Amino acid sequence: MDPVVVLALVAALVVVFLVASSVRIVPQARRYNIERFGRYRRTLQPGLNLVVPVADRINTKLDVREQVYSSDPRPVITEDNLVVNIDTVLYYQITDPRAAAYEVADYLQAIDQLTVTTLRNVIGSMDLEETLTSREEINSRLRAVLDDATGKWGIRVNRVEIKAIDPPHTIKEAMEKQMRAERDKRAAILHAEGERQAKILTAEGTKQKDILEAQGTQQAMILRADGEAKAVELVFQAVHRNNADPKILAYKYLETLPHLARSDNNTFWVIPGELTEAVRTVTRAFGDESTAGTPRPAHPEEAATAGPGDTSYESRTPELDAGWTASSDAAAAANEAEKEAAAAVSDAKAEAEAAKSPQTPRRGQTSRG
Repeated sequence: MDPVVVLALVAALVVVFLVASSVRIVPQARRYNIERFGRYRRTLQPGLNLVVPVADRINTKLDVREQVYSSDPRPVITEDNLVVNIDTVLYYQITDPRAAAYEVADYLQAIDQLTVTTLRNVIGSMDLEETLTSREEINSRLRAVLDDATGKWGIRVNRVEIKAIDPPHTIKEAMEKQMRAERDKRAAILHAEGERQAKILTAEGTKQKDILEAQGTQQAMILRADGEAKAVELVFQAVHRNNADPKILAYKYLETLPHLARSDNNTFWVIPGELTEAVRTVTRAFGDESTAGTPRPAHPEEAATAGPGDTSYESRTPELDAGWTASSDAAAAANEAEKEAAAAVSDAKAEAEAAKSPQTPRRGQTSRG
């Protein structure tokens, strides 16, 4: 082969190599740090970049997107000397690729160790209960410390979160018992409140019921009394309008007597007024009306002291005889009315006793048999 052709091919290969070495394509969201003869030169941006072949080389390739770093659970001692395991998650972003590559050897390890030490300082000033209930405060304090420390490394900490806080097993059991006791307490309180409200509502309902029943009874008694008053008034007006004589009144009195003992629950009877007075009324009613105005001796001694010459006594003798004759008729009528009244009362008693003992035959049935 011709040496000239060989030299041409070698020269072409060298040119292709130099051109290929001088061209660098950087993807989006990536940063390349370029060193020239071992010294930082510049940072390549996304796109097509030209470098000096052989003199320039890529030292580090960095991703400037926000990234997530989850650390392993680390033991931390609280203020009340309890060991808890805390697992954190860190959101960070590289803002200066040069500082991230040259200011710290391993920024992930540095962030992890800084997170652990800061977390121990923060948790060491809190007890267990405050640690479990103050996650927002812990996150904010961690973020402030990490952001301040990692700023010179070209890293911005966007967010720090505590994934889990695991207390010892014995503490978990004690906390579960405490929570169970709190729940039982709240349940007992709610149950007592429910019973209290139920009793109050029941009492209110009973009160309203009693009030309404009393009002109903009052209205019923008022209406019943008004009805009885109107009935009595109508009867009174009818009696006076028709000018009833004593015979009718006496008859109604005798007619009412059997009704006094008609009820089955009556064990004794109360007759309104004296029976002798009633008999007198019946006697006057059925007696001769002509004798109503006949004067009777004022005193028995007047008849005894009257002599044969007393004309006034003799003049009244025929009237007294006529009166005594009428009185004998009235007495007979009164005796008959008294017998009827006594028979009516005895019939009423017999009916009451028969109602109490159904096997005993009534008086009327016996008489008919």
